[in-house]
Amino acid sequence: MAILLGAGITLVASLDAMISQVPNPLLKKILAQIKESVNEGNSLASSLAKHPKVFSQIYVNMVRAGEESGSLDLVLYRLSELTEHQQALRGRLKAALIYPLFMLLIGALVLFFLITFIVPNITKIFDEMHQVLPLPTLILIGTSGFLKSFWWLVLGGLGFGALVMRRLIRTPKGRHIWDRFKLVMPVVGPINTRTAMARFSRTLGSLLQNGVPLLTALGIVKNIVSNTLMAQAIDTSMADIRSGKALSASLSRSKWFPPLAIQMISAGEQSGEIEAMLNKIAEIYEGEVESQVLAITSLLEPVMILFMGLTVGFIVISILLPIFEMNQMIR
Repeated sequence: MAILLGAGITLVASLDAMISQVPNPLLKKILAQIKESVNEGNSLASSLAKHPKVFSQIYVNMVRAGEESGSLDLVLYRLSELTEHQQALRGRLKAALIYPLFMLLIGALVLFFLITFIVPNITKIFDEMHQVLPLPTLILIGTSGFLKSFWWLVLGGLGFGALVMRRLIRTPKGRHIWDRFKLVMPVVGPINTRTAMARFSRTLGSLLQNGVPLLTALGIVKNIVSNTLMAQAIDTSMADIRSGKALSASLSRSKWFPPLAIQMISAGEQSGEIEAMLNKIAEIYEGEVESQVLAITSLLEPVMILFMGLTVGFIVISILLPIFEMNQMIR
């Protein structure tokens, strides 16, 4: 759309071109409805607002600001950049996590198969001999018997626990506790904080850069940080800004916004380049998130291999100990 409008093609003709290129039938239908709304004399922003599940508040408000300033093509180009930044970061994080999660799943399945199918066939010999077995062997036989008989109970308990957790998180108090836990938990907490800060800075910078008023932009950003504690801090900041305070001074009162971000926002306010400074903050925290996730995933692999080795080693020792004892008795 940005390229078509920048080339001087009218909005309706650009929408026509988009409709012919979109392969998704549902999106094609939505774009046709938007084109019809624009043909009826409505603005593009108000036409997009009729489809909130497809076009978020960020899109609608940035498009509205672009229409009012006469720079819709530039706004759409920046919107595409914003979306590409977010998708690129999400894609890199997913790519970094796929291999460790795959290893964890395969390892869990292998251990479950060993304990529930292989081990019982071997330990059945020990039961028939009516011999006093070592403690590791008794633990292995007990674990194997429990998982073989009550595996459904374990899976059901995990599923029930996940369901209860999901219900609790949907309550206001439960959501507040969960969001606090996400920010303070070891290792993962700093990553969640930096991810939220990158999303906050990137979105707020893009909105301000395209002429959206600060209070309106903060109201939009509040809904996309995905954390109630940070949303409350933004709410407080909006009240402070209405009373004449600076954004950096207000955010500094919250412990969830890092000092580095506050100092850079303050520098941007003083120099009149807060939009550029917010985009710089987003770049810094996106880079930190990516490097931290890569560091954690690189550590996860040897930890999982060590855990698998220790577990298999315990199984082997538990099986060999009674055999060694029988050999000694024969001698």
